[in-house]
Formats: sequence, structure tokens, C-alpha cells
Amino acid sequence: MKAAVIKGAGQPPAYEDFDHPDALTGHHLIDITASALSRITRAKASGSHYSGSGHFPFVAGVDGTGRLEDGQRVYFFAPHAPFGAMAERTRVPETHCISLPDALDDVTAAAIAIPGMSSWAALTERARLVRGESVLVNGATGASGRLAVRVARLLGAARVVATGRNAAVLKALEAEGADATVRLGDDGDAFEREPLAHFQHGIDVVLDYLWGASAERTIVAAARGTEEGRPVRFVQIGAAAAPTITLPSAALRSSALQLMGSGIRGIALPVLLKAIAGVLDAAAAGALALPAAVRPLSEVAAHWETGGDGRLVFVP
Repeated sequence: MKAAVIKGAGQPPAYEDFDHPDALTGHHLIDITASALSRITRAKASGSHYSGSGHFPFVAGVDGTGRLEDGQRVYFFAPHAPFGAMAERTRVPETHCISLPDALDDVTAAAIAIPGMSSWAALTERARLVRGESVLVNGATGASGRLAVRVARLLGAARVVATGRNAAVLKALEAEGADATVRLGDDGDAFEREPLAHFQHGIDVVLDYLWGASAERTIVAAARGTEEGRPVRFVQIGAAAAPTITLPSAALRSSALQLMGSGIRGIALPVLLKAIAGVLDAAAAGALALPAAVRPLSEVAAHWETGGDGRLVFVP
């Protein structure tokens, strides 16, 4: 079969023949219809993601949509290695499959599942968002962060603040559920002052997609601006800006800040799949959307470096 094959860490995929998966007890053989290029897919291919095995070659792609042996439409996650989602067929544990809602097409499901799950799982399983609380999304102008604004509102947030560098997207977010926006720029002190005012107004949950300098400033603003003794749950989801931060110890000692992460292995897989099911149902109902560009799988190498946010979907 044809597949996007990763032969070594950091190498782009090669579109070439790969062995067909054989039947295995407790698994489905799935004829793939769509698979999105996510940040996780690229990170695993580069060897930099903590969930990677380090074994090569393997087929790229951690999730997608397809048809079971009986024709049922499903979303699937984490195929059985070395098989992946960017191929004509894959092998997936039965427990890793979710039936697709009739109203949701395969491409949209493949595109929105992981970006939507990142905030859905963080809010429901890590932050334990309570209806009526306030949420700040740090890094809201990417696909996942933009969805996070809508997900927070959908799950009951009374107030949502969005940060990001893209002024046009921030403006659009004001029409998509954000009550306020903060522009990320080169002036770190100015960025810290604006979130400080929002924490003084009351922020309960931070979803961080960036890490790096903006996360540092947000943590300091939370410590300085939040009412004494009021907890702020800071959930780290992505590191689009930097892999590390400098964390002032005083920010923890002088506040009730709670730092936690949300991601693969940090949340049990059945719980992540439950979050994805919630995202797919919301998308089928029209409450969430993520426009996607579709390309044939044979062009995967040409688009490998330009995608990664879920909005580029490959079809066999």
C-alpha cells in the first residue's frame, strides 16, 4: 500500500510502498479516508515528542477517519505501530475507535479532533471548569487556541480573554466568543500589564499553548493580580513559542497558582477519546468548526513543513 513513511528522526516523509497491516485480535483494519497534519504528528516524526518510540521506519499520522471492515465510519487514534494514519490502510485497537456522527464529514472530523480535544480535555479533566468561571487562552490565534475560545464558551465559561500576535485573528475572536483580547508583542512589560488587569478582574483558568516568555509574564501577572487566596489553574498544553521558561519562585509562594499539564499520557487515553467524542458531537451540531485544506497523500512531503495545526488534511 502507499503511505507517508518516516525513515529517520527529522526526515520528511517519503510517499512510497509500505507493508499492508495484517489482521490482529482486538484490532480493526481501517480503510483510511482522511488524516490531518497535526503538531503531534510532526513532533513524533522528528523524534522530539515525548510519546514517540524512537523506532524507524514507521508510517506518519497519529489519527484520522476511515471505514471499518463492515463499512462503519469511524474516527481513530493511535494506530498500532509501525502503522499510522497517513496511508491507505492501518491497524488500530478496537478501543481507539469512535463512531462518527452522521452529520459530520470525514475531512472535518480529521481536522478538528486533536485541536479541539486539546482544550476540551484541559478544561474538563485538568482544570475542572465550573460553569460561570473565567478563562484566559494564551496563544489563541492558532487553530487549537482559536478553538479553545469557542470550547471554553461552549463548556460554560462566563468570560474568555484571548492573547496572540495576529491582530486580525484577535479581532475575529471577539465575534467568536472572546470578551477581551491582548496583543502579544516585543514589549514584555506592556504585555504583563494588560493581563494583570484581567487577573484583577478575576481569571480562574489559564490555557497555555505557547510557554516561553508570554507564559512567564502570564504567571507573574496571575500572582500579582489575583485576589489573595483565590486559586488560578494554569494548564500547560503546548510549547509553540519555547520549550522552557524561567519560573520565579515568588510567583508560587505569593499566590494560590496551580500549575498542571494536559496531553497524551498525562490524561488516560479513554478520557482523551471521550473528549474527542465531545468535540465531534459539537462539530456535528454546528457549535465548532475548523476550515481545512485537502491535499492528496502523494503531496505530503511538499506540504510537510507548512502544516501542523490540523487544518491541512491528506486523503489517500
